Formats: sequence, C-alpha cells, structure tokens
Amino acid sequence: MELECYPTEARPPEIVPGRPQRAWMDHFADRHPYRCLPLTMANTTGWEILCPVGFTATWDGGAHQNCITFRSDHPHPGFDDFVKSHFSRGTITFHTGYLFRTPPGWSIWTMGPPNHVKDGVQPLAGLVETDWLPFPFTMNWIFTRPGTVRFEKGEPFCFFMMIQDKPLEQVQPVIRSMNSNPDLRKQYDTWAAKRGEFNARIFKREPEAMKEAWQRFYFKGEYPEEVEAPAPTAHVNKRRLKAPKLGS
Repeated sequence: MELECYPTEARPPEIVPGRPQRAWMDHFADRHPYRCLPLTMANTTGWEILCPVGFTATWDGGAHQNCITFRSDHPHPGFDDFVKSHFSRGTITFHTGYLFRTPPGWSIWTMGPPNHVKDGVQPLAGLVETDWLPFPFTMNWIFTRPGTVRFEKGEPFCFFMMIQDKPLEQVQPVIRSMNSNPDLRKQYDTWAAKRGEFNARIFKREPEAMKEAWQRFYFKGEYPEEVEAPAPTAHVNKRRLKAPKLGS
C-alpha cells in the first residue's frame, strides 16, 4: 500500500513519521507519562509535517484577515504562502505543500500533533477524501484568545493518518451489561482487584511496589496471571512508521 505525496511547490515542508517525544512529558519526574502506552502510540500513529522556519503569529481579536500578523525569524522563500490568515476570525491557515492521494476507500484524518500542547491556539481536525481529491487541503489552527503564539522551526504544524472511514457508518454501538460476558467480567474483576492491591501498596510505599513503580499488564500485552486466556498476539507497544521516499 502506498500513500502518494505530490509536492505542490519547489521546497515543500518536511514529512517525518510521528515522534513519541513531547516536551511536557519530558518534564515529569522519571518521564512518567511515557509509561502511558496509549499516549505514545497516539503520538506515533501518523506522520508530521514540519515548519520550515520559526515564526510568531499575533491576533488582535478582530474579525478580519488583517487582524492576524505573521513574523518569520528570518526571510524564508514562500513564507507568505506557507502560513496566512485566510478564514479570518483568528484562524491560522497552513499550506502543507503536498497533494495527497490514498488508495480507494481510504481518507486522511488531519489534525494537530496528538498530545502536543500549545497555549493560546487550538488545532482544527479535518477528514479529507484523498482517494479522489485532485487538489490539496490546508491545516488550520484557531486562536483561543487574542495574543501571540510561536511555532518553532521543525515543530509539527500538521499530523495526519490514513483511515477507512466509510465502514464506520455500518458500526452499531451496543451498550451491554458486563455480566452478559462472563469471561470479560472475570478478566475485568481480576484486573480491578490487582489494580486496587497495587495502588494500596504504592500508597503504603512498600519497597517492592515502589521499585516496580507501575503495573505493566497493558504495556506488555498481558493478562494478570489469574486470567486463563492467551495473551493477545497483535499487541503493539512501539510504532515506527516509514519515512517518505522518492518515487518515479
């Protein structure tokens, strides 16, 4: 399967596989948030498009296009086309520099980098039918209040992943009592008991529990020993997507 990336300009921004690191996660003692596998998997399940130059954007709170001003760190070819005020009302519009084409039935979900926190500005998500679209999409962020925000060179301004969205329309969410699934009921109760026991040991600062620091059932893709079920074979705790390569 290929994701075709057609540059629409001479020097398009760089595309890289999603990276697990986040500054706020690094600042925790022992980098504790990296133990949360759903966070790191979300961070790496897609590709990032990086800012080619650092810049600031300032919004005065007005409703017009000229109410946002941009200032790059240094002169950069095409900066005025890369980022601009197009939709007005505090909306920053980035041009990705690519036209994407996905296989039939696949779309692109575009958003801000997962778990990448920026004060004063919020990324807007979009779902794009890139299996037929003959023109590029934009990535947009919106100010949450008047002020100035900064994007660094090499900082991701867009994160995208492929998704088969059409089959979702056939999915019927069903709410059931867990008691209707005895195996799942037993697995959940066993996990809950183990979780409560471990947290109590941590609260008492028992040496062995403090050394273990956190339970790893999900990270390892394992059930508690008392659950008589095979471990999931498709479990993944590290994802590294392919970087773009030059095609013919």
